[in-house]
Amino acid sequence: MNEKKLSLFGFFALTASMVLTVYEYPTFATSQLHLVFFLLLGGILWFLPVALCAAEMSTVKGWQNGGIFSWVSETLGERFGFAAIFFQWFQITVGFVTMIYFILGALSYVLNFPALNNDPLMKYIGLLIIFWLLTFSQLGGTKRTAKIAKAGFVIGIVIPSILLFVLAAAYFIGGNPIQIPLSEKAFIPDFSKVSTLVVFVSFILAYMGVEASASHINELKNPQKNYPLAMILLVILAIALDAIGGFSVAAVIPQKELSLSAGVIQTFESLLLHFNPHLGWLVKLIALMIAFGVMGEVSSWVVGPSRGMFAAAQRGLLPTFLRKHNKHGVPVPLIMIQGIIVSIWGAVLTFGGGGNNLSFLVAISLTVVIYLIGYLLFFLGYFVLLFKKKDLPRTYNVPGKTIGKTIIAGLGLIMSLLALFVSFFPPSSIPASEDRTYQVILLISFIVTLLLPFILYELHDKRGKEAQIDEPVHMKTGDVNPATYPSARGEHHIVQNEKYTIKH
Repeated sequence: MNEKKLSLFGFFALTASMVLTVYEYPTFATSQLHLVFFLLLGGILWFLPVALCAAEMSTVKGWQNGGIFSWVSETLGERFGFAAIFFQWFQITVGFVTMIYFILGALSYVLNFPALNNDPLMKYIGLLIIFWLLTFSQLGGTKRTAKIAKAGFVIGIVIPSILLFVLAAAYFIGGNPIQIPLSEKAFIPDFSKVSTLVVFVSFILAYMGVEASASHINELKNPQKNYPLAMILLVILAIALDAIGGFSVAAVIPQKELSLSAGVIQTFESLLLHFNPHLGWLVKLIALMIAFGVMGEVSSWVVGPSRGMFAAAQRGLLPTFLRKHNKHGVPVPLIMIQGIIVSIWGAVLTFGGGGNNLSFLVAISLTVVIYLIGYLLFFLGYFVLLFKKKDLPRTYNVPGKTIGKTIIAGLGLIMSLLALFVSFFPPSSIPASEDRTYQVILLISFIVTLLLPFILYELHDKRGKEAQIDEPVHMKTGDVNPATYPSARGEHHIVQNEKYTIKH
């Protein structure tokens, strides 16, 4: 019998660490007061539908294991379920690189060691050390993951966010200038412009990953009650923290001086030194805390999607050696393969020229559009559940009965389609002369990657797959979808601006 190991807070921290990231505040801040509108709109029209639909599907009897793989397999068929978990897993292999880039940037600032962030070889070595240490730390089971997630959530997200808000409030109350205009016009953006849609989509992407922790639901205490509760709490907290954090950065740092890759630390530096010029040491401590929070995010993502792929392996969709797991229930062969792929991505992106390189930006954008296809399958699967499998027993229902469910899931599906379309627009950091090249490379890469899981499914299926359910996998400990994405959550906006550094 599988003993539940995850408390509501443990699971919430695990999920929150996959979605919430303090280092995205500067990206939000570039939209000035519009950021509050975008976060509210994106939260209501996309984030909330994903969270609620995931909550319902996860409580359908027999669908608790495997997360999005189980949900889509049971509604659209096994091949599409495999594609969905493959896309979720694929995007994070690049997302890990972008997250660790932030960690390296923070450490280089704290240690006053610029080479760690600027020298490609040193940066790649640092990336490998951090990623593999975090990967091996996850082999002890979900309990260890949950501990790191809890610590990372509190130390790297909650405390810095509260401190930033308090410092910013004291700064404004002291009569210091606010760097952004405050008016109704400044709050509501002009959606008649394509550029506005592009910015809005970046806010949707920041919420990606909320469903990724569902593969741990079988370890959650009282999942029928606690999983939906965790999702709803996360939506509220994410919108509030992101809005407050983004506004604080935008209001304190002039737009022309804002660094997207290090803007949070830049803001703390400006505020703390404003109140006391001798608090430079505290800025470095906060930088370490935020970096630790990102480490918690990496830790949470290491096992999450791999457990979904493990569920696919158990059904015979992957080679038999990928069914193996250690005594803690961790799918070690899958995680090792994931680590090798991340190491390759790290080499390609680090030595490929960094944030100004065309292939780098294509790789980041590719993860976004691929993950969005996974969300399209997710919502289509929910509609099948709603209209063709509505009699299946479940302990949670999206509010509003059939009409309300249709509207909520429909909004999520439409927003996902919009985000997918807009994601093919070239980022502003690419010269206009390279726009067409960017789009062609992205489109070809997208089609190839889109077909890959279906080809793998067909090739393996022809060998005569044989499902093998091993003895129940009991994670000895508790869970955490990132990310920012980091999932694919808008890291492309951060890494593009990696060239910025904090002024000492």
